[in-house]
Amino acid sequence: MQESNMAGWQRKQTSVEKGIVIPDEWPGYPLELFSLPEHYSEDLDCVYIPHGVIMDRIERIARNILEDLGDHDIVVLCVLKAGYQFCADLVDSIKVLCRSSSKTLPMRVDFIRLKSYLNDQSTEVLHIEGAENLSVLSGKNVLIVEAIVDTGKTMKTLLNHVEAFKPKMIKVAGLLVKRVPSGTGYLPDYVGFDISNRFVVGYALDYNEYFRDLNHICVISDRGKLKYKI
Repeated sequence: MQESNMAGWQRKQTSVEKGIVIPDEWPGYPLELFSLPEHYSEDLDCVYIPHGVIMDRIERIARNILEDLGDHDIVVLCVLKAGYQFCADLVDSIKVLCRSSSKTLPMRVDFIRLKSYLNDQSTEVLHIEGAENLSVLSGKNVLIVEAIVDTGKTMKTLLNHVEAFKPKMIKVAGLLVKRVPSGTGYLPDYVGFDISNRFVVGYALDYNEYFRDLNHICVISDRGKLKYKI
């Protein structure tokens, strides 16, 4: 096992890649150190993962994907809405790497939308939009790109839907995996960050459709939850 520390974060390389593990006691960075939209000035507790760190980690994930799947055609299935920024930056990183690599990775991108949250709580009801178009995945190598995996139940439900269309292979890239007591233990094939059970927003992650316009991943404050509650 190889371990390295940076600002209290630990990246563990084992037989299963868990990404950068952010410990429960990680306080995040003070808001005043970053440029943030003024309209969210009192709605956030801290900057949890800065945008530059996110981008660097995505480049590493892109390298891993190219090493594993290079020279195969793949269908990238982006899980909306939260996954759109991660998917766009991941696809861009793979394209850049292909230009300087002996491997190539032809990609087509498709989209599916999932909704299972009300305010800051995951519900038992999962709405899937676009599932009727998944016949294009039949016989294909599929890379599902999801912004966040918490309990793992939503992802397992989606995988069952995708598997019904008989793709050749399925891999999952998750930017964030949240450690929650009710988790199923599901771990994506490619993980950006393993995080504590805090409600994070930004980088297209939302709270009732707000905060998608943040570049950084931040922890929402109690005031923010109350302000945008429905």
